[in-house]
Formats: sequence, C-alpha cells, structure tokens
Amino acid sequence: MSPIKTFFRNNTVRMFLCWLGSLYIRLVSITGRWRIVGADIPEHFFTTGKPFILAFWHGRLLMMPRCWRKDKTIHVLISMHRDGRLLADTVGHLGMKTIAGSSSKGGATALRAMVKTLKEGNYIGITPDGPRGPRMRASDGIISLARLAKVPVIPIAHASSPRKVLGSWDRFTVSFPFARHVILWGEPIDIPHTADKDKLETARQEVEDKLNALTTKADEMCGHTPIEADDPS
Repeated sequence: MSPIKTFFRNNTVRMFLCWLGSLYIRLVSITGRWRIVGADIPEHFFTTGKPFILAFWHGRLLMMPRCWRKDKTIHVLISMHRDGRLLADTVGHLGMKTIAGSSSKGGATALRAMVKTLKEGNYIGITPDGPRGPRMRASDGIISLARLAKVPVIPIAHASSPRKVLGSWDRFTVSFPFARHVILWGEPIDIPHTADKDKLETARQEVEDKLNALTTKADEMCGHTPIEADDPS
C-alpha cells in the first residue's frame, strides 16, 4: 500500500477529514440563499408524529443535512464500504444518524433495523440508486422497506448554483459557499402493504420518475442542464 493511502486510512486522519467536511457543509449552509418548495408536505408528518422514508439521489447527498429539521431524528442508510463510513462520520457531526448496509452487503440486517426504526416513529433516509448505481435508477429495496414498515416514501431534490459536478458514477454535486440553493419536496408515495409483484414494480417506477422529475426541476431552477439518469439498458 502506498504511503498516501496509508495516511488517509489512518483513523485520526479520517476523523479529522470528516470534521472538516462537516464544517464545510455548515459554511455552505450558513452563507447560502435558500428557497424551499413544498415544506408543508413533511411538516404535516412532523406535527402528526407519523414517520416516512426520505428518498434522494446519491449524487445530492452532500447538502441533505441542511434539508432536514434538526429537532427530528433521521437515520440514513449508508454503505458499509470505506467511502460510506466517511459519509456516515461526516453527517454524524451534523446530527444525522446512520444505519450501515446495502443491497450487496449487510442488506437483510439493515432492512430489519430500518423497519424497527420506522415503527418506533423515527425517519429513514435512503438513496435508492446507492451505493453504486446505476445513477438515478431506483432499486426495489426502498419499496420493500415502505411496504414492510407501512409508511410512505417522500422524494426530495436539491440543486445549487454555482456548483461542481464530479466525474463519479453518481455525478456527485458539490455546492459552494454563497451559492443559491433550491430544495423541492415531493408528494408522499404510498406503497400498498398487500401489493403484488406488478404493483410493487409500478410503485418503484413511480418513486424513480417523481424523484427524477423533482431533480430535473431543481437543476433547471438553478440554471443548470439537468443531469441525466443512466440508460437502464
């Protein structure tokens, strides 16, 4: 292993970088100009004490701590991979809790933990295309969770200008200080508990389509050409 890789895998270094990352998110949040559309949608659930699943694309994860109310507990599903642990430690500084797992590793354990969390009245955040894509294509895991826990899925999208779009598989977007931001909340999507295979696929497609529509609109409101989803073929 190269000295650089050894350096960045050092636990002390990793924790310091996560702390710096959280400071950067705070800086972007404080200096930004924010427009929130549809804030009444989650507010209804907050005031009535009803849990839901928050759905957002992996590439928009950076500013999700700013999109969430600090007085409400949310657990975000994060990959058990090293990059996932970095994200978990970063958002942990911002009050977000995490559940480790993915469709490829730790999935069953994570699913049970998320169902339990929702039934306790808390909230779950999921990137339906994470942790490795395809980009902006929803997996069926979020539908299975919603069906088992009997809670709706609420999509959310974030965009900012100016920003940097990385060349990663998810086209991860990095917001800059003093940027203009848009947060768009979508209407709840209910997943019938007794739905058959075809209805579950219809629900999965609905989550994907509505999340993509919100994300496209957010990008356009910030003057960007929308980032496209991966070709499913």
